[in-house]
Amino acid sequence: MPPSPLLLTPRLEARLGALLRAPEVLYPLVEGLGSPLNVVLPQQAVENVRRFESARDRHHLRGTVYFAHKANRSSALVRALATSRAGLDVASLEELRHGLGSGFTPDRIGATGPKEPEFLWLAARAGVTVTVEDQGELERLAGLVARYELPRVKVQLRLSGFPSQGVRQLSRPSRFGTPYAGLPALLDAVGRVRERIEVVGVAYHIDTTGLPEKALALDGCLRALDLCLERGLRPATVDIGGGFGVSHLADAREWEAYTTELTLAALGRRPPLTWRGHGYGLANEGGTLRGALDLYPGHRPLAGADYLDALLRQDSPAFGRPLGELLLDGLYDLAVEPGRALMDQCGATLARVLDVRPGADGIPQVRLAMNADDCALEEHGILVDPLLLPRPGGAPVPDPGPGAATGVYLHGNLCLESDLITRRLVQLPRLPAPGELLAFANTAGYAMDFSAQYAERRPPARKVALEQARDGGWRWTLDEQWWPTTADPDTTPPATTPTTSTPAARPGGTPGSTAVRAQGVPPLPGTTKGRV
Repeated sequence: MPPSPLLLTPRLEARLGALLRAPEVLYPLVEGLGSPLNVVLPQQAVENVRRFESARDRHHLRGTVYFAHKANRSSALVRALATSRAGLDVASLEELRHGLGSGFTPDRIGATGPKEPEFLWLAARAGVTVTVEDQGELERLAGLVARYELPRVKVQLRLSGFPSQGVRQLSRPSRFGTPYAGLPALLDAVGRVRERIEVVGVAYHIDTTGLPEKALALDGCLRALDLCLERGLRPATVDIGGGFGVSHLADAREWEAYTTELTLAALGRRPPLTWRGHGYGLANEGGTLRGALDLYPGHRPLAGADYLDALLRQDSPAFGRPLGELLLDGLYDLAVEPGRALMDQCGATLARVLDVRPGADGIPQVRLAMNADDCALEEHGILVDPLLLPRPGGAPVPDPGPGAATGVYLHGNLCLESDLITRRLVQLPRLPAPGELLAFANTAGYAMDFSAQYAERRPPARKVALEQARDGGWRWTLDEQWWPTTADPDTTPPATTPTTSTPAARPGGTPGSTAVRAQGVPPLPGTTKGRV
Protein backbone atom coordinates (compact mmCIF):
# COMPACT_ATOMS: atom_id res chain seq x y z
CA MET A 1 0.00 0.00 0.00
CA PRO A 2 1.56 3.37 -1.01
CA PRO A 3 2.22 5.87 1.80
CA SER A 4 -0.31 8.62 2.36
CA PRO A 5 0.56 11.83 0.50
CA LEU A 6 2.19 14.51 2.61
CA LEU A 7 -0.32 17.33 2.27
CA LEU A 8 0.25 20.93 3.35
CA THR A 9 -3.28 22.32 3.14
CA PRO A 10 -3.56 26.12 3.25
CA ARG A 11 -5.60 27.70 6.00
CA LEU A 12 -8.49 29.74 4.61
CA GLU A 13 -10.91 31.99 6.43
CA ALA A 14 -14.40 32.74 5.15
CA ARG A 15 -13.77 35.66 2.77
CA LEU A 16 -10.68 34.34 0.97
CA GLY A 17 -12.11 30.82 0.97
CA ALA A 18 -15.30 32.02 -0.72
CA LEU A 19 -13.30 33.80 -3.44
CA LEU A 20 -11.13 30.76 -4.17
CA ARG A 21 -14.27 28.64 -4.47
CA ALA A 22 -15.54 30.93 -7.24
CA PRO A 23 -13.68 29.95 -10.44
CA GLU A 24 -16.43 31.63 -12.46
CA VAL A 25 -15.12 34.91 -11.00
CA LEU A 26 -11.39 34.21 -11.27
CA TYR A 27 -11.05 32.65 -14.73
CA PRO A 28 -12.42 35.71 -16.60
CA LEU A 29 -10.07 37.97 -14.62
CA VAL A 30 -6.98 35.96 -15.58
CA GLU A 31 -8.14 35.66 -19.19
CA GLY A 32 -8.58 39.42 -19.40
CA LEU A 33 -5.62 40.61 -17.31
CA GLY A 34 -3.06 37.85 -17.75
CA SER A 35 -1.16 35.31 -15.69
CA PRO A 36 0.06 35.63 -13.01
CA LEU A 37 -2.61 37.74 -11.38
CA ASN A 38 -2.69 38.98 -7.80
CA VAL A 39 -6.05 39.44 -6.12
CA VAL A 40 -6.40 41.46 -2.89
CA LEU A 41 -9.26 41.88 -0.41
CA PRO A 42 -9.42 45.41 1.07
CA GLN A 43 -12.30 44.45 3.35
CA GLN A 44 -10.15 41.81 5.04
CA ALA A 45 -7.33 44.28 5.74
CA VAL A 46 -9.71 46.56 7.64
CA GLU A 47 -11.05 43.57 9.57
CA ASN A 48 -7.50 42.56 10.54
CA VAL A 49 -6.88 46.04 11.97
CA ARG A 50 -9.97 45.67 14.12
CA ARG A 51 -8.71 42.35 15.45
CA PHE A 52 -5.46 43.93 16.60
CA GLU A 53 -7.37 46.84 18.11
CA SER A 54 -9.61 44.40 19.99
CA ALA A 55 -6.57 42.57 21.40
CA ARG A 56 -5.10 45.88 22.58
CA ASP A 57 -8.44 47.08 23.97
CA ARG A 58 -8.73 43.97 26.15
CA HIS A 59 -5.82 45.42 28.13
CA HIS A 60 -7.46 48.87 28.31
CA LEU A 61 -4.64 50.43 26.32
CA ARG A 62 -4.68 53.14 23.68
CA GLY A 63 -2.48 53.39 20.62
CA THR A 64 -2.26 52.79 16.89
CA VAL A 65 -2.00 49.76 14.62
CA TYR A 66 0.41 50.74 11.83
CA PHE A 67 0.47 48.77 8.57
CA ALA A 68 4.06 48.03 7.53
CA HIS A 69 3.69 49.15 3.90
CA LYS A 70 6.68 47.16 2.65
CA ALA A 71 4.64 43.97 3.04
CA ASN A 72 2.49 44.90 0.01
CA ARG A 73 2.60 47.77 -2.46
CA SER A 74 -1.16 47.66 -3.20
CA SER A 75 -2.96 50.98 -3.52
CA ALA A 76 -6.37 49.45 -2.77
CA LEU A 77 -5.20 47.97 0.53
CA VAL A 78 -3.55 51.22 1.66
CA ARG A 79 -6.57 53.33 0.67
CA ALA A 80 -8.91 50.94 2.49
CA LEU A 81 -6.75 51.15 5.61
CA ALA A 82 -6.86 54.95 5.37
CA THR A 83 -10.61 54.71 6.02
CA SER A 84 -9.97 52.84 9.28
CA ARG A 85 -8.16 53.97 12.43
CA ALA A 86 -4.91 52.38 11.24
CA GLY A 87 -1.63 54.18 10.79
CA LEU A 88 0.97 53.60 8.07
CA ASP A 89 4.60 52.61 8.62
CA VAL A 90 6.68 53.69 5.62
CA ALA A 91 10.28 52.69 4.93
CA SER A 92 11.10 54.65 1.76
CA LEU A 93 10.46 57.98 0.08
CA GLU A 94 8.13 56.27 -2.40
CA GLU A 95 6.08 54.63 0.33
CA LEU A 96 5.75 57.97 2.12
CA ARG A 97 4.53 59.68 -1.05
CA HIS A 98 2.13 56.82 -1.71
CA GLY A 99 0.72 56.98 1.82
CA LEU A 100 0.16 60.73 1.67
CA GLY A 101 -1.51 60.38 -1.72
CA SER A 102 -3.74 57.53 -0.53
CA GLY A 103 -5.49 59.46 2.21
CA PHE A 104 -3.24 59.13 5.25
CA THR A 105 -2.67 62.39 7.11
CA PRO A 106 0.87 62.99 8.41
CA ASP A 107 -0.13 62.42 12.05
CA ARG A 108 -1.02 58.81 11.11
CA ILE A 109 2.29 58.01 9.38
CA GLY A 110 5.55 56.79 10.88
CA ALA A 111 8.87 56.73 8.97
CA THR A 112 11.22 53.84 9.78
CA GLY A 113 14.11 51.95 8.24
CA PRO A 114 17.22 53.30 6.47
CA LYS A 115 16.56 56.88 5.35
CA GLU A 116 18.11 58.81 2.50
CA PRO A 117 18.30 62.63 2.86
CA GLU A 118 15.27 63.19 0.62
CA PHE A 119 13.23 60.70 2.67
CA LEU A 120 14.20 62.45 5.90
CA TRP A 121 13.44 65.86 4.42
CA LEU A 122 9.95 64.96 3.20
CA ALA A 123 9.15 63.20 6.49
CA ALA A 124 10.19 66.32 8.41
CA ARG A 125 8.47 68.67 5.97
CA ALA A 126 5.19 66.73 6.10
CA GLY A 127 5.25 66.34 9.87
CA VAL A 128 5.27 62.55 10.19
CA THR A 129 6.82 60.81 13.20
CA VAL A 130 10.37 59.64 12.47
CA THR A 131 11.87 56.59 14.16
CA VAL A 132 15.58 57.40 14.47
CA GLU A 133 18.09 54.57 14.50
CA ASP A 134 21.11 56.19 16.11
CA GLN A 135 22.81 59.42 17.05
CA GLY A 136 24.00 60.08 13.50
CA GLU A 137 20.51 59.91 12.06
CA LEU A 138 19.19 62.09 14.87
CA GLU A 139 21.78 64.76 14.10
CA ARG A 140 21.14 64.59 10.33
CA LEU A 141 17.44 65.07 10.94
CA ALA A 142 18.05 68.00 13.29
CA GLY A 143 20.38 69.52 10.68
CA LEU A 144 17.66 69.37 8.02
CA VAL A 145 15.20 71.03 10.40
CA ALA A 146 17.64 73.85 11.05
CA ARG A 147 18.76 74.30 7.44
CA TYR A 148 15.25 74.46 5.97
CA GLU A 149 13.57 76.11 8.97
CA LEU A 150 11.15 73.22 9.37
CA PRO A 151 8.77 72.71 12.29
CA ARG A 152 9.94 70.67 15.25
CA VAL A 153 9.87 66.98 14.31
CA LYS A 154 8.40 64.20 16.44
CA VAL A 155 10.76 61.25 16.85
CA GLN A 156 10.87 57.81 18.40
CA LEU A 157 14.19 56.39 19.61
CA ARG A 158 14.67 52.84 18.34
CA LEU A 159 16.68 50.62 20.68
CA SER A 160 18.21 47.14 20.52
CA GLY A 161 20.48 44.83 22.49
CA PHE A 162 18.42 44.89 25.68
CA PRO A 163 20.12 43.51 28.82
CA SER A 164 18.34 40.97 31.00
CA GLN A 165 18.04 41.04 34.77
CA GLY A 166 18.24 37.97 36.98
CA VAL A 167 18.47 34.82 34.82
CA ARG A 168 20.59 35.69 31.79
CA GLN A 169 18.59 35.83 28.58
CA LEU A 170 20.08 36.50 25.19
CA SER A 171 18.70 39.27 23.02
CA ARG A 172 18.91 38.76 19.26
CA PRO A 173 21.32 41.22 17.63
CA SER A 174 19.82 43.70 15.18
CA ARG A 175 21.31 46.15 12.72
CA PHE A 176 18.44 48.51 13.57
CA GLY A 177 18.41 50.76 16.57
CA THR A 178 20.86 51.98 19.20
CA PRO A 179 22.13 49.36 21.68
CA TYR A 180 20.50 49.90 25.06
CA ALA A 181 23.92 50.55 26.59
CA GLY A 182 24.28 53.55 24.27
CA LEU A 183 21.01 55.17 25.37
CA PRO A 184 22.65 57.72 27.75
CA ALA A 185 24.83 59.05 24.93
CA LEU A 186 21.83 59.18 22.61
CA LEU A 187 19.86 61.14 25.21
CA ASP A 188 22.81 63.54 25.53
CA ALA A 189 22.53 64.14 21.78
CA VAL A 190 18.76 64.67 22.15
CA GLY A 191 19.45 67.32 24.75
CA ARG A 192 21.61 69.26 22.28
CA VAL A 193 18.87 69.44 19.62
CA ARG A 194 15.71 69.63 21.74
CA GLU A 195 14.57 72.83 20.03
CA ARG A 196 14.43 70.92 16.73
CA ILE A 197 13.09 67.50 17.71
CA GLU A 198 10.57 66.18 20.22
CA VAL A 199 10.92 62.64 21.62
CA VAL A 200 7.42 61.12 21.67
CA GLY A 201 8.31 57.49 22.25
CA VAL A 202 10.75 54.59 22.15
CA ALA A 203 10.69 51.57 19.85
CA TYR A 204 12.31 48.27 19.03
CA HIS A 205 12.53 45.93 16.05
CA ILE A 206 13.36 42.25 16.61
CA ASP A 207 13.27 39.70 13.81
CA THR A 208 11.68 36.92 15.85
CA THR A 209 8.33 35.76 17.17
CA GLY A 210 9.81 34.41 20.42
CA LEU A 211 7.65 35.69 23.30
CA PRO A 212 10.44 35.78 25.94
CA GLU A 213 12.68 37.84 23.66
CA LYS A 214 9.88 40.26 22.80
CA ALA A 215 9.02 40.56 26.50
CA LEU A 216 12.65 41.38 27.30
CA ALA A 217 12.65 44.13 24.65
CA LEU A 218 9.36 45.63 25.85
CA ASP A 219 10.65 45.50 29.40
CA GLY A 220 13.78 47.36 28.26
CA CYS A 221 11.66 50.01 26.57
CA LEU A 222 9.79 50.62 29.83
CA ARG A 223 13.11 51.17 31.59
CA ALA A 224 14.21 53.45 28.75
CA LEU A 225 11.09 55.55 29.26
CA ASP A 226 12.09 56.03 32.90
CA LEU A 227 15.48 57.33 31.76
CA CYS A 228 13.77 59.72 29.35
CA LEU A 229 11.58 61.07 32.13
CA GLU A 230 14.66 61.65 34.29
CA ARG A 231 16.04 63.84 31.46
CA GLY A 232 12.88 65.95 31.40
CA LEU A 233 11.50 64.35 28.24
CA ARG A 234 7.84 63.36 27.96
CA PRO A 235 7.57 60.30 25.67
CA ALA A 236 4.13 58.71 25.61
CA THR A 237 4.40 55.73 23.22
CA VAL A 238 6.08 52.34 23.08
CA ASP A 239 6.32 50.99 19.52
CA ILE A 240 6.93 47.23 19.56
CA GLY A 241 7.20 46.79 15.78
CA GLY A 242 5.94 43.67 14.02
CA GLY A 243 6.73 39.97 14.04
CA PHE A 244 3.33 38.66 15.16
CA GLY A 245 3.36 35.73 12.77
CA VAL A 246 0.85 34.06 10.45
CA SER A 247 -0.37 30.47 10.50
CA HIS A 248 -0.43 29.41 6.84
CA LEU A 249 -1.58 25.81 7.27
CA ALA A 250 -4.95 24.45 8.32
CA ASP A 251 -3.64 21.40 10.21
CA ALA A 252 -0.72 21.24 12.65
CA ARG A 253 -0.48 17.48 12.13
CA GLU A 254 0.32 17.96 8.45
CA TRP A 255 3.19 20.30 9.32
CA GLU A 256 4.60 17.93 11.93
CA ALA A 257 4.34 14.95 9.56
CA TYR A 258 5.98 16.81 6.68
CA THR A 259 8.94 18.18 8.65
CA THR A 260 9.53 14.74 10.19
CA GLU A 261 9.61 13.09 6.78
CA LEU A 262 11.77 15.89 5.36
CA THR A 263 14.32 15.15 8.07
CA LEU A 264 14.26 11.43 7.20
CA ALA A 265 14.68 12.29 3.52
CA ALA A 266 17.72 14.43 4.32
CA LEU A 267 19.23 11.40 6.10
CA GLY A 268 18.49 9.18 3.10
CA ARG A 269 16.00 7.04 5.00
CA ARG A 270 13.15 7.69 2.58
CA PRO A 271 12.76 8.90 -1.03
CA PRO A 272 13.41 12.63 -1.59
CA LEU A 273 10.58 15.09 -1.07
CA THR A 274 12.26 17.94 -2.92
CA TRP A 275 13.74 18.86 -6.28
CA ARG A 276 17.18 17.25 -6.55
CA GLY A 277 17.28 16.56 -2.81
CA HIS A 278 17.16 20.18 -1.63
CA GLY A 279 17.34 20.06 2.18
CA TYR A 280 15.91 23.42 3.28
CA GLY A 281 18.95 23.86 5.53
CA LEU A 282 19.45 20.18 6.44
CA ALA A 283 22.39 18.09 5.23
CA ASN A 284 23.59 14.52 5.71
CA GLU A 285 27.25 14.33 6.65
CA GLY A 286 28.31 10.71 7.00
CA GLY A 287 24.98 9.64 8.43
CA THR A 288 24.79 12.60 10.83
CA LEU A 289 22.15 15.29 10.34
CA ARG A 290 23.66 18.78 10.16
CA GLY A 291 22.08 22.22 9.99
CA ALA A 292 18.58 23.36 10.87
CA LEU A 293 15.35 23.74 8.93
CA ASP A 294 15.37 27.17 7.29
CA LEU A 295 11.60 27.37 7.06
CA TYR A 296 8.83 29.64 8.26
CA PRO A 297 6.75 27.65 10.78
CA GLY A 298 3.82 26.62 8.62
CA HIS A 299 1.39 26.15 11.47
CA ARG A 300 1.44 28.46 14.48
CA PRO A 301 -0.86 27.89 17.45
CA LEU A 302 -0.35 31.55 18.37
CA ALA A 303 -0.26 34.25 15.69
CA GLY A 304 -1.51 37.70 14.72
CA ALA A 305 -3.72 39.55 17.19
CA ASP A 306 -3.73 36.55 19.54
CA TYR A 307 0.06 36.82 19.74
CA LEU A 308 -0.24 40.48 20.75
CA ASP A 309 -2.69 39.54 23.49
CA ALA A 310 -0.31 36.84 24.77
CA LEU A 311 2.64 39.26 24.77
CA LEU A 312 0.75 41.81 26.84
CA ARG A 313 -0.15 39.06 29.32
CA GLN A 314 3.50 38.03 29.59
CA ASP A 315 5.16 38.92 32.87
CA SER A 316 7.88 41.55 32.77
CA PRO A 317 11.30 39.95 33.38
CA ALA A 318 12.27 42.91 35.59
CA PHE A 319 9.04 43.76 37.42
CA GLY A 320 7.22 40.42 37.55
CA ARG A 321 3.89 41.83 36.43
CA PRO A 322 2.07 41.57 33.07
CA LEU A 323 3.53 43.94 30.51
CA GLY A 324 0.08 45.23 29.58
CA GLU A 325 -0.49 46.29 33.20
CA LEU A 326 2.82 48.14 33.30
CA LEU A 327 1.98 50.05 30.12
CA LEU A 328 -1.39 50.96 31.59
CA ASP A 329 0.17 52.06 34.89
CA GLY A 330 2.47 54.44 33.01
CA LEU A 331 -0.42 55.69 30.82
CA TYR A 332 1.67 54.80 27.80
CA ASP A 333 0.20 54.29 24.32
CA LEU A 334 1.04 51.09 22.46
CA ALA A 335 2.00 51.15 18.77
CA VAL A 336 2.36 47.99 16.69
CA GLU A 337 3.58 47.58 13.10
CA PRO A 338 2.26 44.30 11.69
CA GLY A 339 3.05 43.65 8.04
CA ARG A 340 2.60 39.98 7.28
CA ALA A 341 0.03 39.56 10.09
CA LEU A 342 -2.08 42.49 8.88
CA MET A 343 -2.07 40.97 5.38
CA ASP A 344 -3.23 37.57 6.63
CA GLN A 345 -6.02 36.24 4.36
CA CYS A 346 -5.89 39.45 2.28
CA GLY A 347 -5.07 37.98 -1.10
CA ALA A 348 -3.89 35.21 -3.40
CA THR A 349 -1.79 34.75 -6.54
CA LEU A 350 -3.30 33.01 -9.57
CA ALA A 351 -1.26 31.30 -12.28
CA ARG A 352 -2.23 29.55 -15.52
CA VAL A 353 -0.85 26.08 -16.30
CA LEU A 354 1.20 26.14 -19.51
CA ASP A 355 2.08 22.47 -19.88
CA VAL A 356 2.58 19.22 -17.99
CA ARG A 357 5.35 16.80 -18.85
CA PRO A 358 6.89 13.71 -17.21
CA GLY A 359 10.15 14.18 -15.37
CA ALA A 360 13.16 11.89 -15.65
CA ASP A 361 12.23 10.44 -12.25
CA GLY A 362 8.64 9.87 -13.33
CA ILE A 363 7.27 12.78 -11.31
CA PRO A 364 5.20 15.21 -13.43
CA GLN A 365 6.60 18.70 -13.98
CA VAL A 366 4.02 21.47 -14.27
CA ARG A 367 5.14 24.71 -15.93
CA LEU A 368 3.22 27.85 -14.97
CA ALA A 369 2.82 31.25 -16.60
CA MET A 370 4.71 32.93 -13.74
CA ASN A 371 8.17 32.85 -12.21
CA ALA A 372 9.48 32.35 -8.70
CA ASP A 373 9.67 36.10 -8.00
CA ASP A 374 5.97 36.49 -8.78
CA CYS A 375 5.06 34.32 -5.80
CA ALA A 376 7.97 34.31 -3.37
CA LEU A 377 6.60 31.81 -0.86
CA GLU A 378 9.77 29.72 -1.16
CA GLU A 379 11.99 32.77 -0.68
CA HIS A 380 10.33 33.31 2.70
CA GLY A 381 10.45 29.62 3.61
CA ILE A 382 6.66 29.17 3.43
CA LEU A 383 5.61 25.68 2.30
CA VAL A 384 1.99 25.21 1.30
CA ASP A 385 0.12 23.35 -1.44
CA PRO A 386 -1.58 25.43 -4.13
CA LEU A 387 -5.23 24.94 -4.97
CA LEU A 388 -6.31 23.60 -8.36
CA LEU A 389 -9.26 25.66 -9.57
CA PRO A 390 -11.46 23.76 -12.04
CA ARG A 391 -12.39 25.57 -15.22
CA PRO A 392 -16.10 26.41 -15.14
CA GLY A 393 -17.81 23.61 -17.05
CA GLY A 394 -14.55 21.67 -17.35
CA ALA A 395 -13.14 18.54 -15.74
CA PRO A 396 -14.15 18.17 -12.10
CA VAL A 397 -11.65 18.08 -9.28
CA PRO A 398 -11.97 15.00 -7.06
CA ASP A 399 -12.87 15.26 -3.42
CA PRO A 400 -9.90 15.17 -1.06
CA GLY A 401 -9.23 11.81 0.47
CA PRO A 402 -6.63 9.08 1.00
CA GLY A 403 -4.68 8.47 -2.17
CA ALA A 404 -6.42 11.28 -4.08
CA ALA A 405 -3.39 13.55 -4.25
CA THR A 406 -0.86 13.63 -7.09
CA GLY A 407 2.67 14.88 -6.41
CA VAL A 408 4.12 17.36 -8.93
CA TYR A 409 6.95 19.86 -9.21
CA LEU A 410 6.05 23.43 -10.18
CA HIS A 411 8.40 25.22 -12.57
CA GLY A 412 8.40 28.84 -13.72
CA ASN A 413 8.55 30.43 -17.17
CA LEU A 414 12.08 31.89 -17.03
CA CYS A 415 14.99 30.41 -18.95
CA LEU A 416 16.77 29.53 -15.72
CA GLU A 417 17.37 26.21 -14.01
CA SER A 418 16.77 27.95 -10.71
CA ASP A 419 13.27 29.21 -11.61
CA LEU A 420 11.32 26.84 -9.41
CA ILE A 421 7.99 27.97 -8.01
CA THR A 422 8.42 25.30 -5.33
CA ARG A 423 11.44 23.15 -4.54
CA ARG A 424 9.22 20.67 -2.74
CA LEU A 425 6.90 18.12 -4.23
CA VAL A 426 3.44 19.68 -3.95
CA GLN A 427 0.22 17.73 -3.84
CA LEU A 428 -2.71 18.34 -6.19
CA PRO A 429 -5.97 16.36 -6.31
CA ARG A 430 -5.22 15.40 -9.94
CA LEU A 431 -2.91 16.42 -12.76
CA PRO A 432 -3.90 19.85 -14.06
CA ALA A 433 -4.63 20.48 -17.73
CA PRO A 434 -3.05 23.32 -19.73
CA GLY A 435 -5.11 26.46 -19.27
CA GLU A 436 -6.32 25.56 -15.77
CA LEU A 437 -5.51 27.80 -12.83
CA LEU A 438 -3.52 27.18 -9.67
CA ALA A 439 -4.16 29.49 -6.72
CA PHE A 440 -1.50 30.22 -4.12
CA ALA A 441 -3.43 31.28 -1.05
CA ASN A 442 -2.51 34.00 1.43
CA THR A 443 0.32 35.65 -0.52
CA ALA A 444 -0.49 39.30 0.29
CA GLY A 445 2.16 39.51 3.03
CA TYR A 446 5.57 39.84 1.30
CA ALA A 447 5.10 36.85 -1.06
CA MET A 448 2.97 38.68 -3.64
CA ASP A 449 5.18 41.44 -5.02
CA PHE A 450 8.07 42.13 -2.62
CA SER A 451 10.49 40.44 -5.05
CA ALA A 452 8.62 40.92 -8.34
CA GLN A 453 10.78 42.15 -11.26
CA TYR A 454 10.82 42.53 -15.04
CA ALA A 455 13.10 39.56 -15.78
CA GLU A 456 13.28 38.75 -19.53
CA ARG A 457 11.05 41.80 -20.03
CA ARG A 458 8.14 39.85 -18.59
CA PRO A 459 5.87 42.20 -16.65
CA PRO A 460 5.18 41.35 -13.02
CA ALA A 461 1.71 40.29 -12.01
CA ARG A 462 -1.12 42.78 -12.32
CA LYS A 463 -3.31 43.27 -9.29
CA VAL A 464 -7.05 43.56 -8.79
CA ALA A 465 -9.08 44.33 -5.68
CA LEU A 466 -12.24 42.35 -5.00
CA GLU A 467 -15.10 43.17 -2.65
CA GLN A 468 -17.77 40.72 -1.59
CA ALA A 469 -21.36 41.89 -1.71
CA ARG A 470 -24.10 40.99 0.72
CA ASP A 471 -25.62 38.57 -1.77
CA GLY A 472 -22.34 36.66 -2.10
CA GLY A 473 -21.34 38.13 -5.49
CA TRP A 474 -18.00 39.81 -6.17
CA ARG A 475 -17.09 43.20 -7.59
CA TRP A 476 -13.60 43.80 -8.97
CA THR A 477 -11.52 46.90 -9.70
CA LEU A 478 -7.97 47.36 -10.94
CA ASP A 479 -5.85 47.92 -7.85
CA GLU A 480 -4.72 51.43 -8.75
CA GLN A 481 -8.29 52.48 -9.51
CA TRP A 482 -9.82 51.27 -6.23
CA TRP A 483 -10.89 54.11 -3.94
CA PRO A 484 -13.26 54.03 -0.97
CA THR A 485 -15.64 56.14 -3.02
CA THR A 486 -15.86 53.49 -5.78
CA ALA A 487 -17.39 50.86 -3.51
CA ASP A 488 -20.90 49.72 -4.39
CA PRO A 489 -23.55 50.52 -1.77
CA ASP A 490 -24.31 46.81 -1.43
CA THR A 491 -20.76 45.60 -0.79
CA THR A 492 -20.48 43.86 2.51
CA PRO A 493 -19.16 46.06 5.31
CA PRO A 494 -16.14 44.50 7.02
CA ALA A 495 -17.10 42.00 9.70
CA THR A 496 -16.71 43.18 13.28
CA THR A 497 -15.98 39.73 14.70
CA PRO A 498 -13.31 37.24 13.64
CA THR A 499 -14.41 34.79 10.99
CA THR A 500 -14.06 31.06 11.46
CA SER A 501 -10.96 29.49 9.97
CA THR A 502 -11.68 26.49 7.75
CA PRO A 503 -9.38 24.10 5.89
CA ALA A 504 -8.61 25.14 2.34
CA ALA A 505 -10.87 24.19 -0.51
CA ARG A 506 -9.42 21.02 -1.92
CA PRO A 507 -11.66 21.49 -4.97
CA GLY A 508 -14.70 19.31 -4.80
CA GLY A 509 -16.00 20.74 -1.57
CA THR A 510 -14.89 22.08 1.78
CA PRO A 511 -16.66 22.09 5.13
CA GLY A 512 -18.16 25.48 5.75
CA SER A 513 -18.00 26.60 2.12
CA THR A 514 -20.50 29.17 0.92
CA ALA A 515 -22.07 29.46 -2.50
CA VAL A 516 -20.88 32.25 -4.78
CA ARG A 517 -23.27 32.85 -7.62
CA ALA A 518 -22.63 34.81 -10.79
CA GLN A 519 -24.05 38.31 -11.01
CA GLY A 520 -24.24 39.14 -14.69
CA VAL A 521 -21.25 38.75 -16.99
CA PRO A 522 -17.68 40.06 -16.68
CA PRO A 523 -16.60 43.05 -18.72
CA LEU A 524 -14.57 42.65 -21.85
CA PRO A 525 -10.77 42.46 -21.41
CA GLY A 526 -9.27 45.91 -21.08
CA THR A 527 -12.02 47.41 -18.94
CA THR A 528 -11.13 48.35 -15.43
CA LYS A 529 -13.97 47.20 -13.22
CA GLY A 530 -16.91 44.90 -13.25
CA ARG A 531 -19.42 42.82 -11.39
CA VAL A 532 -19.18 39.04 -11.59
